[in-house]
Amino acid sequence: MVLKKVNKFYFSIFTQLENIIIYFKNKTIASIHVVGMLIMLIVIIIFSTIVAYKEYQNFDVEAKSIQAEFIQKQKDTLVFDTTRVLKFINNAYANRNTETDEAVLKKQILHAIEELYGRPDGTGYIFVYDFNGIVLSDPIQRQNIGKNLYATTDTNGVMVIKDLIDVSRKKEGGFVEYQWLKPTTGALSPKVSYAKSFEPWSWMVGTGVYLDEVEKHIQTQRNILKNRLNQYSLKMVFLLVILFVVGIIGIIITNRILKKEISSFSDYFKEASSTYAMIDEDNIRLSEFKKMVHYINAMISVIHQRKEKLKELNLTLESKVAQKTKDLSEKNILLEKEKDFNASLVKAQDSFIKHSIHEINTPLAVIMTHIDLFKMKEGENRYLTKIEAASKIISNIYEDLSYMVKKNRFVYTKKRLNISHFLEERIDFFSEIALGNQHNIIAEIQNDLWLYFSLEELQRIIDNNLSNAIKYANKGTDVKIILKEEKEEIVLNFLTISPKIEDTERIFNAYERENNVRGGFGLGLEIVYTICQKENVKIEVQSDDDMTVFSYRFKKEGLDESIIA
Repeated sequence: MVLKKVNKFYFSIFTQLENIIIYFKNKTIASIHVVGMLIMLIVIIIFSTIVAYKEYQNFDVEAKSIQAEFIQKQKDTLVFDTTRVLKFINNAYANRNTETDEAVLKKQILHAIEELYGRPDGTGYIFVYDFNGIVLSDPIQRQNIGKNLYATTDTNGVMVIKDLIDVSRKKEGGFVEYQWLKPTTGALSPKVSYAKSFEPWSWMVGTGVYLDEVEKHIQTQRNILKNRLNQYSLKMVFLLVILFVVGIIGIIITNRILKKEISSFSDYFKEASSTYAMIDEDNIRLSEFKKMVHYINAMISVIHQRKEKLKELNLTLESKVAQKTKDLSEKNILLEKEKDFNASLVKAQDSFIKHSIHEINTPLAVIMTHIDLFKMKEGENRYLTKIEAASKIISNIYEDLSYMVKKNRFVYTKKRLNISHFLEERIDFFSEIALGNQHNIIAEIQNDLWLYFSLEELQRIIDNNLSNAIKYANKGTDVKIILKEEKEEIVLNFLTISPKIEDTERIFNAYERENNVRGGFGLGLEIVYTICQKENVKIEVQSDDDMTVFSYRFKKEGLDESIIA
């Protein structure tokens, strides 16, 4: 499926390039200017869209940072408020009058806390429980004072009071997140509270903040960004309209000037063709055309002088010159023909290979597409399966030839690849070929292995090894593929039960085949070897009477850390 998509993509590119070339053929300068303006307009629109999209992406990252920063600030406030209350309690306890009833002192302290702490919106109040879960102070829900809420759970099953008591008894206290009734809305809202104990009286003292305030804060920032982007979009549209209008006016003025200059040149050429008249440089206004005038006048002058000399020669040496001219012409023609013939042979050979590869792609893509359509409409067919397998073999040969032509003129871009997923796709592609050759492909692939590599070159390594494994394995045997991670390397193994390879190094040479009966050009392993040498991939080949193993070791440290991040 991947190969089909790639073929369709390249086919569409070639089609568009051909259409563009046909479009500009015999077009006026004005039409070319208009197309250039439209292309520039499209590029600006795309760029503006990308900028706006990046702004939204950056905001998502910023929103998380704002959320984390806001929550941490709220937590710091909770710790500060709770610590301040505990200092107040501890100070009252340390300076208490031993003659005063301790129960009265506790009541006075709780009353003072309720009066001094809390926010106008009814949040941020201090609550106090004893270690048994009995409510000692709750200025919002006073009806709960004296009740035992130790076993209270929220909608998520969090035992709120129990967990708060447990974390409060730690040295630094602790936080608990839960659902609780919000005074301002009367509805359950997410809340985080900090609690710390006052051990002398077995009290748990705490306070909390509702987290829905974070979303309000982020929404405010989102609205600010939206307004900024809307203003940016309006400015960009306005700028585009101005640029477009100015560009059209510029094109009209430029075309008029060029048309006038070209018209002047046309008139001069008509006159010069019969009278050898020179072009008057003062009548040409554009500096580029002025440079042309000098060369054109020189050409006209040379042509005129040569014509006069020929007339003089013809008067005295007409016959001799004619004979000499004829001899030289014939000799020059022969030499030129021989030179042109040799050059045309080289050019034709190179052109034949390039165009053959290009011309194979279109019918091959059509064949494979119609095979898929036939399968969807008529179902599986054993003859069609053989046709599909043969088409895929041709496709692999096409990819090899295409790589051989492009490799010295094209830089293959590396990127981060999921080799596990890509290997599964290539095995799926070759499954029909394997079945047609009476083989099953058994894959042992470790999931989510990543590699920094060129997609096209990785495909050449995998496809050529799969193709050779299917081609040379004994009939009726399985082809086994293993992908695994070993220390700092990713290891790819191809195992077959096949005839022993006598020379495991020679098979990587160009046009070498271990078995000429099996067919092929002998280029596959040479391509694989070239790629592996370039990318420092280790190759190991082991072959005996029982089994042949091709092993490739890719270095994990080749991964681009910036891309992974």
